Amino acid sequence: MKTSILMVCLGNICRSPTAQGVMEHLVVEAGLVDKVTIDSAGTGDWHVGRQADPRTREAALRRGYDLSAQRARQVQREDFERFDYVLAMDRQNYRDLVDLAPPELTHKVTLLLDHAGPAGRDVPDPYYGETDGFEEVLDLVEHACAAFLKKLAAEQGYATRLAATTEEPTG
Repeated sequence: MKTSILMVCLGNICRSPTAQGVMEHLVVEAGLVDKVTIDSAGTGDWHVGRQADPRTREAALRRGYDLSAQRARQVQREDFERFDYVLAMDRQNYRDLVDLAPPELTHKVTLLLDHAGPAGRDVPDPYYGETDGFEEVLDLVEHACAAFLKKLAAEQGYATRLAATTEEPTG
């Protein structure tokens, strides 16, 4: 049985697609495709069916992550049954997910950045900002996904080819 991870932000067009793409890439590099599956969703429904924001796709592609096949979807209550981990990009989405989750499954919801450093930090939403915001999201997400995957592999006893660093990004 595969370990399943759901990345969640507000609209599922910037941060969570980035996190899905980065984690998918890391899973391939680690040789864990047969053990880990990743998806993304948004707490809001504004962008359902659409591709990730063009700026998100462009920034990701510059780093080798192709997000073109992803389409936005909204989190469903059933997702808390389907996924082992629900990783929120910020505290507001974390609270919204905890409110939506069945009480016995709220333990599955955590902040992505809590897995890679001081707790309680948000992946900032770059939507209304400039191009450098999308680069910052990638820096934070790459670091956090590598740290999360390393922890997951250790917890599950997965043998990996993972050589990614979990050092804090600078900048």
